[in-house]
Amino acid sequence: MDNLRAGTVVLVFVYHVLYLFNASGVLGGVGSFDEVQYQDAILYFVYPWFMLLLFALAGMAARYSLEKRSHWQFLSSRTQKLLVPSTLGLFVFQWMVGYLNMKNGGGLEQLSAALPQGIRGFVLYLVAVLSGTGPLWFAQLLWIYCLLLVLLRKVDKGDKLYSICGSLGMAATLAAGLLVWGGARLLNAPLITVYRFGIYFVAFLLGYYLLSQEKIRAELKKLCWPLLLAALAMGVGFAALYWGQNYTDYAILGSFYTNAYAWVGTLAAIGCGQVWLDRETGVSKWLVRKSWGIYVCHYLPLLVAAVWLNGSGLPAPAVYLLSALLGGAGTLILYEILRRIPVVKLLVLGE
Repeated sequence: MDNLRAGTVVLVFVYHVLYLFNASGVLGGVGSFDEVQYQDAILYFVYPWFMLLLFALAGMAARYSLEKRSHWQFLSSRTQKLLVPSTLGLFVFQWMVGYLNMKNGGGLEQLSAALPQGIRGFVLYLVAVLSGTGPLWFAQLLWIYCLLLVLLRKVDKGDKLYSICGSLGMAATLAAGLLVWGGARLLNAPLITVYRFGIYFVAFLLGYYLLSQEKIRAELKKLCWPLLLAALAMGVGFAALYWGQNYTDYAILGSFYTNAYAWVGTLAAIGCGQVWLDRETGVSKWLVRKSWGIYVCHYLPLLVAAVWLNGSGLPAPAVYLLSALLGGAGTLILYEILRRIPVVKLLVLGE
């Protein structure tokens, strides 16, 4: 699980390298190279399932954590790790992401011109804070889900729902994709498409109640190759079906095919992860330790590199490579600096 989660964080990093130069109509990028970019197919391929996987893994981790901790200990640790960085951390660090986003989108100049000079800096800072969440929307949603889970456990004192899920097999596990599809159509925030409260809460609960079951994981491990081949085929189909369209549009994200692919991709990752990632190496131990810090810190260095390289005239492969190298190095340096400053490491990293 740790290796799979850390690997998915690396995938998020790679996704953002490509996303910042996308030509698919997804907002937030710095500019594209051509009207049609076939490398954007990677964005189409991973977007439906990689965050669903992270929430499912978080649900599994919550189950294992609550077997050893009280509700209070669980919520206290999650508040420090998730809520503090995604709220107070915005004022300390993530506001810089918001500032660059405003500047890159042209909103900074317009807002500055409309504000009186005496309060201009303060108001711009507050707007940068509010628009600087970046990837930490994941932490905000996950903290809410942890709180709701504790309330649900208090209602289901005998843990009956978990016992019921323990009697299910692979047919029911595959059919749970219908719940994912239903969740995709509920509680979606307008405008900000990453805040999909319904689908990610379903993924979190399925991780907690279903995928944490040893019997289910064993079945997924046995079926890793069929699941992987199905996910690959569905991913190619998804990219072909929606090519040229904004893959974050709610009409696409709410379709049955998208959610079937997202669920099969999640199951395939968990099944294959047990086969290929159930081991420790020096690199994997290092990456697991750093993965949360990489997730929190990576977007600002990547964005700075992308803005600097945009319009440089370099060929696209060179821009992607330099963005990844500069962004990756900047992320690690930034994390190592922040984690050594006592109060800042708590507010920004939750450590």
